[in-house]
Amino acid sequence: MKNKVSQVSVKRRFWSWHQYLKEQKCEAAPVTLFTQFQLFPSRRSGFKVGMKLEGIDPAPVHVLCFNVAEVIGYRLRLHIDGYSECYDFWVNADSADIRPVGWCRDNNHKLHPPKGHSETAFDWQVYLQSTGSHAAPPTLFTCHTAECGFEVGMKLEAVDRKNPGLVCVASVTDVIEDRFLVHFDNWDDTYDYWCYSDSPYIHPVGWCEEQGRPLTSPQGYPKPENFLWEEYLQETGSTAAPRSAFRQRAPHGFQVNHRLEVVDRRNPMLIRVASVTEAEDFRLKVHFDGWSSQFDVWCDSDLCDLHPVGWCQRTGHPLEPPPGPSPISSPSQGVCPTPGCRGVGHIKGSKYTGHHSAFGCPYSDINMRKEAVLPDRLGGERLLVPVTMRAGVQEEGEPNDDSVLLPLGKRRLTDRLSHTTKLLRVKPEEEELHLTAPGPESSLHAALHQSVFLSAMSAQPGRDLSLCWEQHRKLLPGVARVHATAVQHWSVQQVSDFVESLPGCEGQASLFRDEQIDGRAFLLLTQSDMIRIMSIKLGPALKIYNSILMFKHGNIKIQSQTEDTIQSHAEDTIQSRGHDPITRSIVGHDPITHLLSTQQQHTTAAHNSSFNFETHSEQETRRLLEGIATANSLLVNRGIQAAFLRVVSGTLFSLQSIYMDAYARFFMAHVVENMRESSERMLV
Repeated sequence: MKNKVSQVSVKRRFWSWHQYLKEQKCEAAPVTLFTQFQLFPSRRSGFKVGMKLEGIDPAPVHVLCFNVAEVIGYRLRLHIDGYSECYDFWVNADSADIRPVGWCRDNNHKLHPPKGHSETAFDWQVYLQSTGSHAAPPTLFTCHTAECGFEVGMKLEAVDRKNPGLVCVASVTDVIEDRFLVHFDNWDDTYDYWCYSDSPYIHPVGWCEEQGRPLTSPQGYPKPENFLWEEYLQETGSTAAPRSAFRQRAPHGFQVNHRLEVVDRRNPMLIRVASVTEAEDFRLKVHFDGWSSQFDVWCDSDLCDLHPVGWCQRTGHPLEPPPGPSPISSPSQGVCPTPGCRGVGHIKGSKYTGHHSAFGCPYSDINMRKEAVLPDRLGGERLLVPVTMRAGVQEEGEPNDDSVLLPLGKRRLTDRLSHTTKLLRVKPEEEELHLTAPGPESSLHAALHQSVFLSAMSAQPGRDLSLCWEQHRKLLPGVARVHATAVQHWSVQQVSDFVESLPGCEGQASLFRDEQIDGRAFLLLTQSDMIRIMSIKLGPALKIYNSILMFKHGNIKIQSQTEDTIQSHAEDTIQSRGHDPITRSIVGHDPITHLLSTQQQHTTAAHNSSFNFETHSEQETRRLLEGIATANSLLVNRGIQAAFLRVVSGTLFSLQSIYMDAYARFFMAHVVENMRESSERMLV
């Protein structure tokens, strides 16, 4: 169910371009500067809600089945069949990314059917009948007949759009009329992009050498410093794209202070009044009038989201004028508190059409630093496995004990420069929703799920942590062979570097630096702290929190391997300090009874000057804490009642605040955490 836009009584003031340009003493960007797909359409859109079509998914670049979910003027909101509305996106009715039903079949392109349907058995007519829908008439689509000189398999040099400083070895992997798909050799398809033959981001083979610029060789290529195009073309059995296929694009004519209408990238359902603040040969920086410069965006001059003044009025699409002075509102009023925001749109995409607080606002400070709120749409369906490269032949490799399975995510600049193992996307052969016998991939999915969630939710934390230790070690390789005793001495920078090394957590590293979190504080963090206080998303928070548990478990794992020695230490402690009420009650023959009956005595004795933990040696403190760990294990394994466990955890919490030794504090925090989790689970 969608959340409707807040029903706040807001009178939209009359606004006109003519008056605005006169007041601002500026001029509209000339219509002659815009491309065919940016200009006023030559006909009205005939698309209606519910129509089915085929189209190119913005990310990743696959041809999928779409459903028209909403029509506003000349713009369409497309829904990917089988997926959440959060992944809906907007296009113009004449977009080159949409095609009629059957286009893939007629043009020998691969169609990815809706979730739950087999690629080989999918039939459009059957699907339309089963869903009670109909296909969009072919006459509604804009005809594209132009061709280019590029062919599938040709090699070229291309700019990495996510790392513009890099020019890399690339291939043409698909061609649709006058556009082709650029793929970086030996990288996954996350970084592919469509372009025209006059794109400023592509160059013929040998361009880098001519310009004196470094060329980034394919991922995993042996001796990248000795890369030669002639040898590589021979090894791969491919040809270079002819220089005649590349066309020169003339620089755009946009000038600073030109006004235009631009789709809001943070809230794509809206088109706003905008101005050009900076201009390069093929790009321009757009500022949304009346908004802070923090929302400015760089975009290509031929982007389809740029339109001339008057486009919205001509196509029947609402135009968002610059926001005027607005009264300060509070969350209790049910109005978004972000200045200038009317509560339209949501940070999580089209699933929610409105919001009432800063948490859902695309423009709030808490959401500005979030690069991607939505998870990868195919994150749970595709995996990456290491592959090797021999003489240009790509071979899928079996992951060994030291291999790492990484989900698709952001790639750092150092990844390109270090030439680590190539990653290849593996697509499950069957995606039907009905239950089937678990195969290797489903088993791996289950292992991933167990590894992420088991350690924090298990009814028996100690035992289950041992069971999934090896899975954690492989998924988070930076944690292997590192124990909490070492982590507690880390500096703030070391903590930040570790977080940055975790897959998908690069963006969170700066948060730990800003909060000055050192190793000792890092070990005491909980998942709730990271989500609620540090505003870290659930996915990265789970990875970081599980790393902390693994650090702690590294010590426990060593202790479990020397269980007899630990028990001996506990018995020695009883003999040497048998009159000590705390030690006797915790590590005695019946620690459960004594912990319950002497809770108050424990706290009082701990504060008594005759029993000072600060005077204990490190060895004595560790012995006592090892005894506490043994008691904790007994409590959990016996399945003590929830109320009883709460009493115990309260006692341990009191003791935790007294221990001055850093090792003791860490160890006690771990014990208390397990005890509390156990009591909460038993109440459910």
